[in-house]
Amino acid sequence: MINNVPWLTTIVFFPILAGLMIPILSSDGNKIIRWYTLGICLLEFSLITYVFYCHFQIDSQSLQLLETFSWIDSIHFRWALGIDGLSMGLILLTGFVTTLATLGAWPITPNTRLFYFLMLVMYSGQIGVFVSRDILLFFLMWELELIPVYLLLSLWGGKKRLYSATKFVLYTAGGSIFLLLAALTMSFSGSDVPSFDIQDSIDKSYPVSLEILIYIGFLVAYAVKLPIIPFHTWLPDTHGEAHYSICMLLAGVLLKMGGYGLIRINLELLTHAHFFLGSGLMLFGAIQIAYASFISMSQHNLKKRIAYSSISHMGFVTIGIGSLTDSGIDGAMLQMISHGLIGAALFFLAGTCYDRTRTYLLDQLGGVATTLPKLFTMFSIFSLASLALLGMSGFVSELLVFIGVSTTEQYSFPFKIVITLVGAIGTVSTSIYLLSMLRRMFYGYRLVNQSNSYLIDLGPRELFILICLFLPILGIGSYPNLILPI
Repeated sequence: MINNVPWLTTIVFFPILAGLMIPILSSDGNKIIRWYTLGICLLEFSLITYVFYCHFQIDSQSLQLLETFSWIDSIHFRWALGIDGLSMGLILLTGFVTTLATLGAWPITPNTRLFYFLMLVMYSGQIGVFVSRDILLFFLMWELELIPVYLLLSLWGGKKRLYSATKFVLYTAGGSIFLLLAALTMSFSGSDVPSFDIQDSIDKSYPVSLEILIYIGFLVAYAVKLPIIPFHTWLPDTHGEAHYSICMLLAGVLLKMGGYGLIRINLELLTHAHFFLGSGLMLFGAIQIAYASFISMSQHNLKKRIAYSSISHMGFVTIGIGSLTDSGIDGAMLQMISHGLIGAALFFLAGTCYDRTRTYLLDQLGGVATTLPKLFTMFSIFSLASLALLGMSGFVSELLVFIGVSTTEQYSFPFKIVITLVGAIGTVSTSIYLLSMLRRMFYGYRLVNQSNSYLIDLGPRELFILICLFLPILGIGSYPNLILPI
């Protein structure tokens, strides 16, 4: 705590407390509610930026802005917050993407009070995950995401929204059970006094078999969020039915919670088990990249094609974390930030395309490039960024992961060759399904009897959101040291 100001507690609670004011706002249309929520998001992001520039020391390797408050003394459960470089980058990403997603949700008209309140609850929960320094508090913030996402999907989703929302809850709640059991086992093992504090858990030692069991328990929860195959099937259904502003939050932030937990808890606290199981992580990551890439090629639904693309790209995160090298972990962190920006942009573009054509089916699109040149340009730019074009952030992150794989000394040379080749195949496949998607959407002619003459191109609000997402992608790709020193 600096100057007795609880900066992190303020950042966590401000969105949800401000959201409680939404019911008393004027009922004259949705305009006031939209502007109020956007203002709250901007204030929160400004506060995050202020803390980063004024109170966060980039060159420090220790925890900063520590805040501790005793909550339940009998089990030593504390409100413990703190940040370092690992969490700061994702906190900035959360504030940035959530603000743009709030602006992107303006076309929503039914029951806007509840919609924007739930978005602010998500905001607080996401920030809480990245600043928690107590494992039980980490679990509570992890669970805080569950209810708003379920309601946002079931109330404002597509035709199969209830099925997708139920599937999301079953997968994430099931994974959370393993997270809680692993947290309790870790806290009540290895010492006479139970403690959920992450800093205290660093010095604990466990029997090898117990440490591996705890590691796997945490891994199951992270595998659902990342997602790691075969725990991935909720994601295409959820993205396929959710409103595109919610897809921006799911792809931009929610998936990153799994990668963050894998580094923060499994790698940091369960080091021996991570060294033992790191090769398995890399193998699953390589399979995930190739499998999701090939599945994406067969998708005729635009949002599901992008969803499988997200699964494929998150495989690089798994490989980087499993490589046990600085370059690999740097690449994994940068991939999370890069994909958070690119994925949010692609889902927003898919939604704006649907607003105009009223379809996500690639077979019913085609030939709209001349009618919608701005949409075509933006879709092409972000698709190229997603396939790791030189000069974009995705290229740097995937390159660092490949360097981490090739330079690690923990694995045999044939194993590293296999992982690299499978990852390279996935990268080539990404180019195929993304360029094929662009061809089917924008070139040729429409296969259904509909005219393109009535379509309206991107407006100022939509262009503003996309340009805001593109600038950091280009900046990080051109000069990676904008983000890597953090």
